[in-house]
Amino acid sequence: MLNKANPKMEEKQIEEKETNRNVEVAPALIAVHPNQNSVAVAIGSDLRVYDLLGDCAVSLSDDSSPPFHKDSIRAIRYGANGKLFVSAGDDKVVKIWSAESWKCISAVCSEKRVSAVAISNDGQHVCFADKFGVVWVVDLRDINGNQAVVDKKAAPLLAHYCSIITSLEFSPDGQFIISADRDFKIRVTVFPKGPLDGAHEIQSFCLGHTEFVSCLDFVCTVDYPQGYLVSGSGDSTVRLWDIISGSLLDTCEVGAKAGHLEFDGSDEGYSTVTDLCTIPNSTLVAVAIQSLQGIVLLNCDISAQTLSVAKVVSIKGENFVPTNLGNSSSSGLLWMVTGAANLPRFDHPSASRVKVISGFKKSSPEAVEANVLEDDDIPGGVKLLEKLQGSTSVEEKVFVTVAEAVKTAMCNLLIKKQYSVEKREIRKSTRNDKKIKQ
Repeated sequence: MLNKANPKMEEKQIEEKETNRNVEVAPALIAVHPNQNSVAVAIGSDLRVYDLLGDCAVSLSDDSSPPFHKDSIRAIRYGANGKLFVSAGDDKVVKIWSAESWKCISAVCSEKRVSAVAISNDGQHVCFADKFGVVWVVDLRDINGNQAVVDKKAAPLLAHYCSIITSLEFSPDGQFIISADRDFKIRVTVFPKGPLDGAHEIQSFCLGHTEFVSCLDFVCTVDYPQGYLVSGSGDSTVRLWDIISGSLLDTCEVGAKAGHLEFDGSDEGYSTVTDLCTIPNSTLVAVAIQSLQGIVLLNCDISAQTLSVAKVVSIKGENFVPTNLGNSSSSGLLWMVTGAANLPRFDHPSASRVKVISGFKKSSPEAVEANVLEDDDIPGGVKLLEKLQGSTSVEEKVFVTVAEAVKTAMCNLLIKKQYSVEKREIRKSTRNDKKIKQ
């Protein structure tokens, strides 16, 4: 209840809390070109790209209006063929870049803040999800990297009914688009031949997580190219799915089995799976967990349809808790970033650190060595780190703050809370995701 003696003061206090809450910590993101031609890092509204072929920093060219991002970037992605790159986030703009010239070739306005992006396997469509639970699709078939910026409009593809969508993936064969949300659901939808008319055929739901689903990927092999879906969650598990039937094949309690986490059930989000990515041409899955300084490597036994912990790779001597993972299809390297922007009450409003793990070219999971590379041994070396991190040296205590801030931000965003009627009204009046007038 509001303070009857001084309701305006109470209302002001609630409004200040909501305003502070709206300045959300933005975790650092990383994406790697499929052939490792380049690496991109997003930190706050800043998109940083390093050209590994030319061994130089990339200068982005953006003639769209407004140019570049004006608020935190929440999703970045290369296309499967490496020609396109997409970035999107809290400024409600989806920018589509040529990953060759690094010119912005299209800008798409979103009605709400964007939480996830995906590019169809043929590069003809970009899909993005907003924080109101709607997935939109953009047709790129009339766009090329040499023309002036094209303003495109998105069409609604599907919806999760007011639940924040956390991850989007296309199936390896391109037949399905998979969407995950805050309400523990994974939806498998047939991607239609005419997506601008909407996707109306649901193939399955993958149900089993007991907290928000944070990330998705596919494990594929030569013998099983259609792959199995893997998902990470706030319930500290990675799960294996058959997307055709929606069947849960196996569950791996990664927080407990890693052996490096002393999980206290009262510490909400302590062992949340923040990200995962599969290692190309293998059955390994790299998993990042909140509060774990390193990664967990899982092995997916395709024939037995099981997941098991293969190895825990610790990063010693640094406070490095990965916020995002990325890799290419050919390099045998796993790229990781830790960091965040909008850090509260800190001299450094943003900070990021990049690390690389090598040793994934061997086909047998038992033979993988998984060594954390020294900075000088990373492709691009110090020049790359200066570009992607903004500096080659950041105080260690900054990343302790980063880990705590990211953990809190994820809980605030994805774990539902109950509000009084008065607080709900204040939240409505201070929303910054209202519909943009076209």
